[in-house]
Amino acid sequence: MSQQKNPIDFKKALQYYEQNKLKFLEDLQALVRIPSVSFDGFPREQVQNSAKAVAELLKLTGLENVQILELDSLDVSAPAHPYVYGEWLKAPGKPTLLLYAHHDVQPPGREELWKSPPFEPSERQGRLYGRGTADDKAGVVIHTAAITSFLNSCGTLPINVKLIVEGEEEIGSPHLKLFLQKYKDLLKADAMVLTDTQNFDTGVPAITVSLRGLVVFDIEVKALKSPKHSGMWGGPVPDPTVALCKMLASCVDEQGRLCIPGIWDEVRPLLQNEKQALDALPFGVQELRYQAEFLKDTWILPARDGTVKPLTQMWREPSFSINAFQASSRKLASNVINDSAWARVGIRTVADMSPQRTVELVIAYLNQTAPWGVEVNITPHVSGGAWSTNPQGPYFEAALRALEKGFKTKPVLMGCGGSIPFVEPMVEVLGGIPALLIGVEDPYTNAHSENESVMIEDFEKSIRSAIYFYSEF
Repeated sequence: MSQQKNPIDFKKALQYYEQNKLKFLEDLQALVRIPSVSFDGFPREQVQNSAKAVAELLKLTGLENVQILELDSLDVSAPAHPYVYGEWLKAPGKPTLLLYAHHDVQPPGREELWKSPPFEPSERQGRLYGRGTADDKAGVVIHTAAITSFLNSCGTLPINVKLIVEGEEEIGSPHLKLFLQKYKDLLKADAMVLTDTQNFDTGVPAITVSLRGLVVFDIEVKALKSPKHSGMWGGPVPDPTVALCKMLASCVDEQGRLCIPGIWDEVRPLLQNEKQALDALPFGVQELRYQAEFLKDTWILPARDGTVKPLTQMWREPSFSINAFQASSRKLASNVINDSAWARVGIRTVADMSPQRTVELVIAYLNQTAPWGVEVNITPHVSGGAWSTNPQGPYFEAALRALEKGFKTKPVLMGCGGSIPFVEPMVEVLGGIPALLIGVEDPYTNAHSENESVMIEDFEKSIRSAIYFYSEF
């Protein structure tokens, strides 16, 4: 990295931020009010509205060449949600940093469980509540706030920046391959920062160095042409709901561990130094129970070797979850044998696990275990494989210094049990550039659940850290 002859005074940018931080919080609140749910069944125009609002924010920030990037889907019945792009490339000889965030959000979930409306941001006890407050509209504003603070106080940035804000991350980035093919030259950079991950704890910043992959399955079991009266027909008539329950329950053993044959064969074992690094982090049974909000008598499930190792299990072992299940509904429940049952199942994959092989193993196993001759239809969706990076080199060193200055505490290198489909293909397309995953979420964020929130103090510290990082970078 080249040395600057007349270093830009980052203190002016910090001072500008402090004087305008309420305005930047208002920027976040304005984005949260747009219900930009990218899932099927929700208004697509709201994601369009969100893209327009982000584009306007980027223009106000001082970024140039701001564009809403839309793709013609290969499947005309499901066009792509829009990306937003902006850049500032007026620092010749300086490195270029690609910044990433996404503006689409998860569905609100059960609205009756929200303590305040999901798309009306509400501040309580130092946290800002609302869908997208943390995941990932805070990520958008962290970037725009840091850039604005430099441009409005110093008139320039110490580096070149490109900002890409995705519109379909929450649905697995289905058009990512097409997007990268079309725009890879536009996105070229020396390193990238993805602001869509979690800190180790409130007030404790982190760089995420590994992600699990995700393979999702839609599974439908049928046995009858129509529902039947359970009193008149119960006994000889097979129940497809019971069949699906038996099939799914057999995917885990009595300890709740994934036990589909062959599923563990490719899992990369932990090295000794990796075990030591995980053991050194201050997180155990008590922290797990508190952060995951266990009910009093709920068990903590063991790792594959029978011990309880929460971080190893969440970051480096595969897991199985039933995301949704439907036969009838609570509202329409009646005394019938349902004709069909449906479930969405997710398997989180880890290092060395092939997503395609996982698909093949799961489909073969479920078809094999289906009882009573029921008809089984399985549709897999691969969101991406596991990813990891070696956090060494000047860019990681700069980020660690910046986080420590911004949060006034040492940052942590950590894994993440979640998936970000954008990371691995983007790194590959851009020639293996360093990817720094730095987020603002924390263990209490509830990112995909009701009452999602961001800690306002950590949001502010993240913006300060970004200002420091641009200077260090």
